[in-house]
Amino acid sequence: MHPKALLDSCADLVREVLRLDHPADAVVSRYFRDHRQLGPRERATLAETAYGVLRRKLLFEHLARSGTGPRERRLAILAFAGPRDFLKAALDDGEKRWLDQCDAVTPDQLMEPHRHNLPAWLATDLQAQVGAQFWPLVAALNEPAPLDLRVNALVAKRDEVRAELKAAGIDARPTPHSPWGLRVEGKPALTKLDAFTRGAIEVQDEGSQLLALLLQAKRGEMVVDFCAGAGGKTLAIGAAMRNTGRLYAFDVSAHRLDALKPRLARSGLSNVHPAAIAHERDDRIKRLAGKIDRVLVDAPCSGLGTLRRNPDLKWRQSPQALQEMAAKQAAILRSAARLVKPGGRLVYATCSLLAQENEAIATAFTAEVPGFRPLPVAALLEDLQVAGAAGLATADGQFLRLWPHQHQVDGFFAAVWQRD
Repeated sequence: MHPKALLDSCADLVREVLRLDHPADAVVSRYFRDHRQLGPRERATLAETAYGVLRRKLLFEHLARSGTGPRERRLAILAFAGPRDFLKAALDDGEKRWLDQCDAVTPDQLMEPHRHNLPAWLATDLQAQVGAQFWPLVAALNEPAPLDLRVNALVAKRDEVRAELKAAGIDARPTPHSPWGLRVEGKPALTKLDAFTRGAIEVQDEGSQLLALLLQAKRGEMVVDFCAGAGGKTLAIGAAMRNTGRLYAFDVSAHRLDALKPRLARSGLSNVHPAAIAHERDDRIKRLAGKIDRVLVDAPCSGLGTLRRNPDLKWRQSPQALQEMAAKQAAILRSAARLVKPGGRLVYATCSLLAQENEAIATAFTAEVPGFRPLPVAALLEDLQVAGAAGLATADGQFLRLWPHQHQVDGFFAAVWQRD
């Protein structure tokens, strides 16, 4: 595609994602469906340019004020995910001079908001939580996430799959903590691989894999994934159960569960039973009360731990929405807890960075719901022989706390209880 045409397309897509009325990944997918003539390279440039604007929105809007032409074009120029020589072929002389001036700006010349590119409320919250680690965290959040795979232990071994990927020209290395994980270089076309079509691999962040591992589901047990969504953790849990027992995948969205069906078919699992529920007090839940060995509550949350993948979330969330979310999280956790039988395990998890969705919910549950004994996550991970277990937990060892800048994974939290 000619540089001018590609830049125009980038500006069009930037305009669409900045409306913030739909998730950015859905907007990008729809744009590609409407422009099927785009090739893989054009699609990659368009997507990364749009995501680049979302990641550094405050900085690019600040710099864009000194330029000329449509706002979306200026933003697309600043975030353009391609060689500068290619980009400059689409610019007039004035735009080239302006871009050179912007490129010459150094971080020390910028105000803090233009360096961290976070809403003020979120920046304040994260600074209070991580202190001196704030700027390393910001740097990590403003970079694209790596690509992690989970090897389906039911049908393949990690070393064998790694060798198979290498033969296909894909460099992968074992993830540092998950025994099922491989971290892949670049963004290869995985869906064309035999390893994918036969269900030997699934795309899943290492942090998400650790949540499934922490549930420690065993052969022949009754297990519930309470907020299953598209089923990434469900599939990992089912494989850990060696396709035995009964694994319920509950979700209030039948549409999300539909996305599980093709993945389930590839996985070779027959012990998974997806079921849409009306709400957390659904009759299905009442019938299973006190009968379940292990329950995972991967609760609906702000998703702010996934900002590397979904940078639009920081602009689409608000303190008020988070308050409403926390109330929902607490209600879901209490309802799911009713399923757990005596001696059973309950895991509450989010992909959020914020204490109000994490430690606050877990601490309140322990104080308010009798009969559930907190289990220290660091000790559980050590028992599971997870490398560097202590470094994956809070300082007191009580909760799982994964940070993008420390662990190279999405931000995750988990708390674990055993029912008396």
